[in-house]
Amino acid sequence: MTTVNKLNTLALTLLITGAIDSIRNLPATALFGSTLIFFFIFAALVFLIPTALVSAELTANVDEGGIYKWAKLAFGERIGFLAVWLQWINNLVWFPTILSFIAGTAAYLIDPALAQNKYYMVSVILCLFWLLTLVNLRGVHVSAKFTSFCAIIGLILPMIMIIGLLLVWLIGNHPLQIQLNSSTILPSFQHSENWMALTAVMLGFAGMELASVHIKDVANPQKTFPRALAFSSVIILITMMLGSLAIAFVLPYNQINLVNGTIQTFAYFLSAYHLNWLIPVLTIMLVIGSLGGVISWVISPIKGLGHAAQDGFMPPFFEKLNKHGVPQNLLLTQGVLVSFVCMAFLFLPSINASYWLLTALTTQLYMMMYVILFLSGMRLRKKMSYSGGYFVIPGKKLGTWLVCASGLIGCAITLYVGFIPPSNINIGSGLNYEILFITGMLAMIVPIVFFYWYQIRTSRLLMKTEIRSETI
Repeated sequence: MTTVNKLNTLALTLLITGAIDSIRNLPATALFGSTLIFFFIFAALVFLIPTALVSAELTANVDEGGIYKWAKLAFGERIGFLAVWLQWINNLVWFPTILSFIAGTAAYLIDPALAQNKYYMVSVILCLFWLLTLVNLRGVHVSAKFTSFCAIIGLILPMIMIIGLLLVWLIGNHPLQIQLNSSTILPSFQHSENWMALTAVMLGFAGMELASVHIKDVANPQKTFPRALAFSSVIILITMMLGSLAIAFVLPYNQINLVNGTIQTFAYFLSAYHLNWLIPVLTIMLVIGSLGGVISWVISPIKGLGHAAQDGFMPPFFEKLNKHGVPQNLLLTQGVLVSFVCMAFLFLPSINASYWLLTALTTQLYMMMYVILFLSGMRLRKKMSYSGGYFVIPGKKLGTWLVCASGLIGCAITLYVGFIPPSNINIGSGLNYEILFITGMLAMIVPIVFFYWYQIRTSRLLMKTEIRSETI
């Protein structure tokens, strides 16, 4: 690729921002009111920036194989498989949350009350996911232009609108549900439950490592990537923080709905300004944007398992490709598993409780993968000699270690608070929540033991076959 065709600062900034920024996460962070400002800044320092820096360094200097390759080189193929498994399995839990957002938003076109109907939610989620699965089975690929169209329609324009409406609301001296001052911005450090907002914020920032795969397509990466990183981090922070505040300012926290809080806030704003006719238009925009983001994720995470499958971790059944070159058995298995995960909406007393459980579960699984990512960054910086031709974290080995240590601290805090049941959401019995949460964690992680056993068994059989061949 010539320098002319390489990504410049603006192009890379838009790419990173599009990969991370999401209007779907706003209601979950808005629940925590004025303290969300602290948590956004804190999460950016101990997670968003460290993730981008470490991922960029590993991509530029180690290999383009992603988390499986990085962890494999640092700690061996089994840790590599654990890392890529966590990366894939967290998406399995993430699908019901993003699809519930789509279902809850779409309910505004029919009856907003449907967003609190468990059977409506589960039915729409299952129909949408299996529809997208069947589309991917036929090898239908969404073009980059369509994806960009969905992002502009369903993310950029709505985000600009909600922030613009907030500014007009503040200028007009309308009543506010929260107050910003020194006593309300900082969370209580004596009560750990006040730190649960970190779970939603960290999940909103997850995925920065995916953008770093373009590091070798960047012009003058040593300067371009840090600039793009700084610009995109500021954009993501400002848009997500102001978008969350827009919801927190106008809606009482006990009325914020996690699956349709965004369109709920738009409806509140637009009704006040007698612009109700825009509500259906915005609803369609949000649905289009969300669907555009989900389509590729139905098939993309599965590809990460393909690298591990080549090392014998998975039976040949999961490697089978259909006539369109799609791993159909993995795709169908994913559909069945997602269907089971969706049942969480039926076992908790409210839609908000189900949404939060799946959000917390997704975050915990993703944070465990990031722990491996940061440890791999520290290990490989010590084991390998980076040429510095591409992106290298400033400060040499010490700089990399400090960045990784910061990321590990952020992950550790998030993992701890993720197990605490939220007090401002109707989850029913705290014991019931903990049982469901721990059961969900075990159900997602325990299967890896089978794949370890399978890989060991396959390796032994292969060795015996080779020995017999040599003997003959």
